[in-house]
Amino acid sequence: MGPAPWGRGRGRGRGRAMLAALGLLWAAGRALAQEVQTENMTVVEGGVAEINCRLHRYDGSIVVIQNPARQTLFFNGTRALKDERFQLVEFTQKQVRILLSDVRLEDEGGYFCQLYTDDTHHQIASLTVLVAPENPTVEVKEQAVEGGEVELTCVVPRSRPAATLRWYRDRRELRGLSSREQLGKVFRVSTSVRLRVERRDHGAIVTCEATHPALRGQRKQTQYVLDVQYSPTARIQPSQAVLREGDTLLLTCVVNGNPLPTEITWSRANDSLPERVQIQGAELTLPALNPGDNGTYACQAANKHGRASDQYVLVVYDPGAIVEAQTSVPYAIVGGILALLVFAVICVLIGMVWGSVRQKGSYLTHEASGLDEHGEVREAFLNGGGSHKRKEEFFI
Repeated sequence: MGPAPWGRGRGRGRGRAMLAALGLLWAAGRALAQEVQTENMTVVEGGVAEINCRLHRYDGSIVVIQNPARQTLFFNGTRALKDERFQLVEFTQKQVRILLSDVRLEDEGGYFCQLYTDDTHHQIASLTVLVAPENPTVEVKEQAVEGGEVELTCVVPRSRPAATLRWYRDRRELRGLSSREQLGKVFRVSTSVRLRVERRDHGAIVTCEATHPALRGQRKQTQYVLDVQYSPTARIQPSQAVLREGDTLLLTCVVNGNPLPTEITWSRANDSLPERVQIQGAELTLPALNPGDNGTYACQAANKHGRASDQYVLVVYDPGAIVEAQTSVPYAIVGGILALLVFAVICVLIGMVWGSVRQKGSYLTHEASGLDEHGEVREAFLNGGGSHKRKEEFFI
């Protein structure tokens, strides 16, 4: 029972000592905060960082500025490290200000502002370096062919933090598959999208867009024009519709395709081309036409995805037949007009006859009614007035 009070007193003494130590630490921290103050910095790679060290109650003591590697940059305003990117722009009793130009990733870290008085006071200004993305690059693994699929990959090789990538087509967002890989302090970001394509998609624009905090609300975009390959089409376009003997025929084979066909061939069905025909690529010229040139002419074009052809039937008319055909057209029109007039006259006559017949029937009806009244009067007269009600019948 004797040692217990002594043990309790010893415990109370240790508690008081710990409280005193904590109080000293708090006071030292408060004094530190009062003597030196710094600010953290966030700068885009290649920009300028401003390192500020604010001093309170500065009495001319030694001020040392150190980089994250604890190398002394400035000692009381004197350069200590031969790095011209660091420039001391202000050294007063209240503030030390240093500018760091062309900021690099390796400059990131804590910068020490130390004040040596009776006690050493220091604060750390943390520098964070952002790496803005460059314009994205769009890669395609294989050639797009109509009826198939194409995979597009958008890549930002370097950013910090990782950039965000999105796909757009006609202002509509496309769903892609994204991935990222950390390479040291930076990130490589990519996103892929698969599209089913037809020939109508050739020339369509797909956009890859990158967003990043370092861009401050702006966006980096890269547009990719879809290159869809497809089989060719062919269409023959004649220079004129009606061809007479002696005219010159010009046929143009209008082709389309991707890749565009470079070789076009001309032929004539069941016969060879006339000897005087002239062919220059997609054009066929046949001068001084005659009936012997009549026939079916064809052009054919091909690329690695298929072939296409078109036909044109040539009919060379006799100039006299053309004139006769042209003059026969007005007579046919006049004949049609006359037929319509005759039909109209017949309709009018029929209407008039029908109206006359109806009027005559109405007249005969009224006349018969008058005869009946006259007979009744005569009968009444013969019977001696209205005193006799006997009715006589006369048979004729």
